[in-house]
Amino acid sequence: MTALAAGRNVEEAFAQAARWRPRVVSLATEEAAAKLAGRLKDAGITGIEVAHGTEGTVACATHRDADFVVSAIVGVAGLEATHAAIVAGKPVGLANKECMVAAGEILTAAARARGVPILPIDSEHNAVHQCLRVGAHGEVKTIWLTASGGPFRQMPLEQFAQITPEQALKHPTWVMGRRITIDSASMLNKGLEIIEACRLFDVGPEQVRVTVHPQSTVHSMVEYVDGSILAQISVTDMRLPILYALAYPERPASTLTFDLAALRHLDFEAPDFERFPCLRLAYEAAAKGGAHCIALNAADEVAVDAFLGRHIPFMGIPRTIEKVLAATPEAHPATIAEVLAADERAREAARALVQ
Repeated sequence: MTALAAGRNVEEAFAQAARWRPRVVSLATEEAAAKLAGRLKDAGITGIEVAHGTEGTVACATHRDADFVVSAIVGVAGLEATHAAIVAGKPVGLANKECMVAAGEILTAAARARGVPILPIDSEHNAVHQCLRVGAHGEVKTIWLTASGGPFRQMPLEQFAQITPEQALKHPTWVMGRRITIDSASMLNKGLEIIEACRLFDVGPEQVRVTVHPQSTVHSMVEYVDGSILAQISVTDMRLPILYALAYPERPASTLTFDLAALRHLDFEAPDFERFPCLRLAYEAAAKGGAHCIALNAADEVAVDAFLGRHIPFMGIPRTIEKVLAATPEAHPATIAEVLAADERAREAARALVQ
């Protein structure tokens, strides 16, 4: 490992630094960086530069000795470093869908100009990437993203007003961070994935469809113009898409195996847009692109925090997003600075609404 960027968890950053001995470690704040530097000094560990903030993450992402960059910082906080890595000619493994949602037009253009691959680590887009390897771009009819349906797939709609954060945080399949778990419960996460798929695979939103698949064994499918459908099936273990991205285009052996008995029963059903209005809002934002995609992500992040803080109800999340989108003018930011400015405007609008 050449470089490592972390948040505010000094203990975990110290443990990783002590194990892997990277040349650079960046933490979110100057205070956290100072604590880490002190821990390293006390342990007699030398030769590791400690940085902080955006400048630090950019330094990690563009380090001359780094030959592959994994972008996994939640939200738009990792956008500048991801863009810098691409501009520096580094292949990127993308585990951060928000970067692609907010600035996908800029990131993909920069990657094409430099011949840099962006390899998705999200399980759904990683699955699509695998299925696309057997056909030409013009032969693709539909990309099918599967969704578990979350914990409220069968809850009566009239009970949605009483949904608590504790209920929403109980995902039936994956163990994830708090925001992404709430987004999965509202299906906004799948909406972000629709936009990400449009950018990553250069297709329109009308070519990306969602199917609810509670078993979560089929991670995504690609339907070709001749009627053939290719599906990627594997264990629900993030180590597999990470391995695929890191080793691409090779497929190294692993100990991850799939029990075919799990395919005895597979359900697929259309999503309920009345139950999950966030999915409808995502399609609308995807059709407009630019500032609307930025606003969708920013407003959701503010609304989810408000829901977790019990300031708004669960259905207040889509109501907040819809109002912010309605007030967002059509625009297509051309620089990362313009994207971040649009993001902040949308957050200010959302904060005013949830207050």
